[in-house]
Amino acid sequence: MTGCLRRLCRLGQAVQWLLLLAVLIFFLFTLPSFVKEPSTKPARHQYIQNIKERSPELLQKSASQAPTMGRRTAVRVESVQEKSTLDMHPKATAHTTDKSGRAEAGKAAVEERGRVPSTARTALLKSQERKDTVVDTLSPRSQDEGMASNRTEALRLKSQDTRTTKGRGDQMEKATATRRAPVKPQGKVATTAKILVPESQAKVLTTTAAGSTRRMKGATTVPVPPKERTRATPPSALFQSPTTQRGQRLKAVNFKSEPCWDFEETYSLDVGGLQTTCPDSLKVKASKSLWLQNLFLPNLTLFLDSRRFNQSEWERLEHFAPPFGFMELNHSLVQKVVTRFPPVLQQQLLLASLPPGSSRCISCAVVGNGGILNNSHMGQEIDSHDHVFRLSGAVIKGYEQDVGTRTSFYGFTAFSLTQSLLILGNRGFQHAPLGKDVRYLHFLEGTRDYEWLEALILNQTLVKKNLFWFRHRPQEAFREDLQLDRYLLLHPDLIRYMKNRFLRSKTLNTAHWRIYRPTTGALLLLTALQLCDQVSAYGFITEGHERFSDHYYDKSWKPTIFYINHDFKLERTVWKRLHDEGIIRLYQRPVTSKPKI
Repeated sequence: MTGCLRRLCRLGQAVQWLLLLAVLIFFLFTLPSFVKEPSTKPARHQYIQNIKERSPELLQKSASQAPTMGRRTAVRVESVQEKSTLDMHPKATAHTTDKSGRAEAGKAAVEERGRVPSTARTALLKSQERKDTVVDTLSPRSQDEGMASNRTEALRLKSQDTRTTKGRGDQMEKATATRRAPVKPQGKVATTAKILVPESQAKVLTTTAAGSTRRMKGATTVPVPPKERTRATPPSALFQSPTTQRGQRLKAVNFKSEPCWDFEETYSLDVGGLQTTCPDSLKVKASKSLWLQNLFLPNLTLFLDSRRFNQSEWERLEHFAPPFGFMELNHSLVQKVVTRFPPVLQQQLLLASLPPGSSRCISCAVVGNGGILNNSHMGQEIDSHDHVFRLSGAVIKGYEQDVGTRTSFYGFTAFSLTQSLLILGNRGFQHAPLGKDVRYLHFLEGTRDYEWLEALILNQTLVKKNLFWFRHRPQEAFREDLQLDRYLLLHPDLIRYMKNRFLRSKTLNTAHWRIYRPTTGALLLLTALQLCDQVSAYGFITEGHERFSDHYYDKSWKPTIFYINHDFKLERTVWKRLHDEGIIRLYQRPVTSKPKI
């Protein structure tokens, strides 16, 4: 050390001053790092105390900003299922209408979740002590009235499960557990069994002994038949507002089985329509049948036209996949097509044709295309009815003795008609049945049917990819002799009614639910039950159908193929039971050897 000082002394005075200056500068820059500033943060117990003091103020401020009394609010909650998976039950929805201020309190609790400062949320997540502190700040009235607490918010942030308030959770779980359980409102709260209904549609929610009942604008409520239904889980992102928004449209791919809504059994009814006076009418028999008296509806709206299409109906029917509704269809296309069809003044077309006060019974023959008609000699009997219904590839030439010659109604889909023209053109079926008295019944399966109608109305060649094999003008199928007042569109409610109450296949509870629909023949036969007093069915599937070819016009014997999109066994069972109940007369043949083709 002494040697170093001696060497420094030998250095020049200028160098010594420079070294001293460097040392001072070094200490000047390093000194602040050794100085500790006083802490201004509160201690942990003081921070918790601040949270306690601020929480009541925040809740009071939220309550003061709630909407005015009597305003309708919709609060979406999820019931916590301890013993069921997420895919078993959908999220329940509560519609709340309270004139005493409960709606305001409920909404204030929901809005409070978005207003709590981030520091408070952090505190809630950091310790259970802070969660309990925020919960304790809720007033007893708020908890009794059903407000969602900040403890619920903490649980939601942690596990994404929203709990209902005391006295509401059990009610929600019962409502979502089964479709048959009637909803019992508590106080002013009515809990829907399934999905939020557009506010513009929902008018009255009541309960009946048979099940839940809902009245909606443009539709009339009917009792629900006592039948167990499998529920599908809807995607949560689609049901966060009362109405289905254009950017969040329902899609069939989002459902693992057919979705079941709380307004599933809401149908448009023909209120004040004509009623039959036939004493032996099948409608009279149905009203006395233990099986049918709660199933059969004699006054359904049958036809879709410009008067029965509006935004409210679109929003309701958009929940059901075609042909039972408008799900995934193009609104502009449907509106453009349907509004071109004139209103059907009388749904009961055949009753309207009778003289006033007449008690005459209207008889109808519905002719299917089954091979059982081959060599049946039923032609004369079929033609003896007041009206004759035919469908799809209704080949008549060469089979008059078996199927008759008259046609009053022709039922079809765009697919069945174009396929029949393509396959059976060389067999004599080159156009739809013609005649000034023939009415056409179009069952709307989906987009291709509306595209067909668009080309039909505009009299343009069909160039859409859905019916690529038919590059013609649809009017050609009717030989240019077509009036829209004789071209009838079957209402989706009617087809859904047929599916729900008569032909509910187990396929609807599977992943293949979207492709299922009743056969065109089944739709036509059940339509005849709405229009006629007495119905005879020919050419439909019966017991022992294996003995007959698929169609009566087959040149060689062909087996009937059961495709997955239909349920032939179910239809066979229903036709037999309707026959046994005396509702229809089903043509059946005794067991004999296989008929020759």
